[in-house]
Amino acid sequence: MKKLLALLLAVLMVASLCACTKDSTEETPTTAPTTAPSTPSEPANPWADYEIITIAQALELCGEPGNLTEERYYIAGTIVSMDNALYGAMTIQDETGTISVYGTYSADGELKYSELENKAYKGDIVLLHCTLQNFNGNKEVKNARLIDFRTVEPEIDESDYTACTIADARKVETGAKVKVSGVVARITYANGMIPSGFFLIDNTNSIYVYDRDVASRVAEGNQITILASKDFWILSDEQYNADKFGYKGCNQLTECTLVSNDSGNNAFDTSWITESTVKDIMDTPVAEDITTTIFKVNALVKKAPGTGFTNYYINDLDETTGSYVYTQCNGSDFGWMDAFDGKICTVYLAVINAKSTTSGCVYRFIPVRVEDNSFDVSTVDAAQFAVTYFGLPQFMTSYSGNPNLELLSSVSSQLLGIENVTLSYTSSDVSVIDVTGNVLTCKSSGTATITVTATYGDKTATGEIAITVEMSGLPEDALNVSGAISAGVGDIVVVKGVVGPSLVNRSGFYLMDETGMIAIITDEATLATLQPGQTIALEGKRHINTKGGTGYHGQTCLVDCKVLGNLYGNTAYNDSYFVTDKTLANFSALDPNVDYTTTAFRLTATVTVEESKYYTNIYLTDGSTQVRLYCSSANQYNWLKAFAGQEVTVEVAACNWNDKNYYTGCVLAVLDAEGNKTINTLNFSN
Repeated sequence: MKKLLALLLAVLMVASLCACTKDSTEETPTTAPTTAPSTPSEPANPWADYEIITIAQALELCGEPGNLTEERYYIAGTIVSMDNALYGAMTIQDETGTISVYGTYSADGELKYSELENKAYKGDIVLLHCTLQNFNGNKEVKNARLIDFRTVEPEIDESDYTACTIADARKVETGAKVKVSGVVARITYANGMIPSGFFLIDNTNSIYVYDRDVASRVAEGNQITILASKDFWILSDEQYNADKFGYKGCNQLTECTLVSNDSGNNAFDTSWITESTVKDIMDTPVAEDITTTIFKVNALVKKAPGTGFTNYYINDLDETTGSYVYTQCNGSDFGWMDAFDGKICTVYLAVINAKSTTSGCVYRFIPVRVEDNSFDVSTVDAAQFAVTYFGLPQFMTSYSGNPNLELLSSVSSQLLGIENVTLSYTSSDVSVIDVTGNVLTCKSSGTATITVTATYGDKTATGEIAITVEMSGLPEDALNVSGAISAGVGDIVVVKGVVGPSLVNRSGFYLMDETGMIAIITDEATLATLQPGQTIALEGKRHINTKGGTGYHGQTCLVDCKVLGNLYGNTAYNDSYFVTDKTLANFSALDPNVDYTTTAFRLTATVTVEESKYYTNIYLTDGSTQVRLYCSSANQYNWLKAFAGQEVTVEVAACNWNDKNYYTGCVLAVLDAEGNKTINTLNFSN
């Protein structure tokens, strides 16, 4: 290393004596180095024949914005970051400064960086022949040709690292230093298709390795050894919610050094991989660390093109239980999955992370390998399938009232070629829970076990679930909605009301009674137990959602809400207090300094949908007045698109979740000419 530093200093000393002029005597070499670069033995300055300028001089030559030099210059420096290994974009540095290199080619300019047999990486010293430019104020190297480079081995004491299997590496604490070996099974990509990391597998387990530099130096099938630090990664703005649900983070290795690479095409070991189902993976609590370990499942692969992106889903055989593939390239990094769209395949997959929001943590997948083995649907036990995926999931483990739950009597699956698997139910104690005519009725407090029986031809399957009933009603001291609105910010309140329409782009709904309405924020598990029209009591914290720093009011709501009781039923929400004498122009002019977020309006407006290749928006319009609906995309209002271009009567709540200087809208319902309502049920399961 000392010799290399001396080399670079010598280069810079020569450079400082050189005039900042175009090299007029040296012709650019026409070929890249023919031998693999290695640490030079003793030469003080192997590049003494080149007129090398310093980076400080290069920055001066970049000139004013828009300038691009006609001349080519020789420049040398140490790579401090490899910004895009595909194109050879890098940042180099010498003792006079730092400059970005837009892209790099072979010495003769014929080969792209990705096509070079020998490449420089972070920490190496490069000699480039290039033009210089100032692109919109960014001074950078342009059209760089890699004339030569010297590999610099990192100064790392290998004795600081503990050699272990991947299974053992998964168990060590954050910050522990490990040495592991394995096969590169799948490379992941960041925006721009830049390698960002990879899955490493040995004969004990798998783990994700996050290191852009090493990822750019390996290929799938390579047997490698690395030195690395252990980490559990969570996006910083998701940390609070992850802690709330017990999610520790993505089990991974970072800060890596590549020790060896056989450059081979090895198959990864599958002997240790557990056969599972997508349902079992999705049902695994996030507090249990399964991230980046690979499972083998039979799953339905589904491609879902969106606006400017493509999502890929991996679902179980019920076609709904599952999650989406984690992409940082709008889906282009998983284009290879198109061949499996709509097919039941053998999928080797891992949970890469769990997106953590106020509503809960949702696993996201990385498929490591997909095989189309012409799945034989006749191998599916239809009766057991009906019990596991349709019969048992209908029930909750506890009820606080009588849900009068209508149960499925049969199950069919076109995907699996299954028709009319019959379902029947019995209760161990009909005085607590009775099932008659496929309707579940809770009659008194206690515990009963429901047995689900599925029959398909001459085959039967059963499953059981124990259910506790507490017919305690709702808390007598529960506030009405108006009382919750009037509570102090930060107060914990108990409130009762009717579950109203869904929020949009937030996990929750509006709680409503004859005194008002308020936005309720809760988790997805709680939402899964509710339906519009149910009469409930819940506990939550009075809150104003605001980013701060403005005088605007923000969104009044209750957060961290937990249901204390549910009387079920199907009660139409009370709309007697809705404002009915305003126009859309009045709505658009609402003062954001005044709290209107607990106010609903009944208006006449036209639904307008804008869709393009890269975005979708949805509005309410009335002549020259246009009000944007609060959403991440118009797809969250798919039910409303049926009214696009029509003038309709809408019930809309004013909302301001993000401290804007204007109100957006959340459509609660659309009324037809007879007054029949179609309400917003976005966050509710069918």
